[in-house]
Amino acid sequence: MEYIFAPHAVAALPVTGSTGRFPVRRIFCVGRNYADHAREMGAVDQAEGREPPFFFTKPGDAVVGGGDEIAVAYPPLTANLHHEVELVVALGAGGANVAVDAAKDLIFGYAVGLDLTRRDLQARAKEKGHPWDMGKGFDQSAVAGPICPATACGHPAAGRIWLSVNGQVRQDGDLSAMMWKVPEIVANLSTLVRLEAGDLIYTGTPAGVGPLVRGDRLEAAVAGVGALRASIV
Repeated sequence: MEYIFAPHAVAALPVTGSTGRFPVRRIFCVGRNYADHAREMGAVDQAEGREPPFFFTKPGDAVVGGGDEIAVAYPPLTANLHHEVELVVALGAGGANVAVDAAKDLIFGYAVGLDLTRRDLQARAKEKGHPWDMGKGFDQSAVAGPICPATACGHPAAGRIWLSVNGQVRQDGDLSAMMWKVPEIVANLSTLVRLEAGDLIYTGTPAGVGPLVRGDRLEAAVAGVGALRASIV
């Protein structure tokens, strides 16, 4: 096939224990999947009961990862960049209308991720009833560490998830507190779109989200999955 210009490079993440890389297709994110975070964002109804999950997306090439320390550029047009540490699900197979019991069969592995948010842009969009895209889907807004294959780390349903900024812990939770568990998330999302190998799903963040400034150094980890380090430049 002849293209009018060279096709774009494929965004990819390293895989723990392998020289191969995981090609990223699409990025889906679950909103408010921890009750404590729902409360701190003012979503009382969702914190008190398990409503159906809602999803937003980021471009596949918004992902940035790999290396001992990930350099993330502070994005333009914001004065309130926020961190959100999350467990990331990496799919190795696809499907539509997947049953909850079959959802794990689609999962290649897991990673530690940061959903970066231009909170001021997101807040203004909410006030006007506008989409969140420019508050969530900007360049380098999906930070991720190496993907740990499920064959090595299993399918974590509990364990510490935490993030520190300049050595001070800001977010500290447990995967068991997710209102929607990973198999349920995958199954629910597959009723909305046909999932494919290469899709990433950011599964939500615990309480403690907060601002970042240039020069901040972040460390984040999920028990049994891995860790990442990043700096805001």
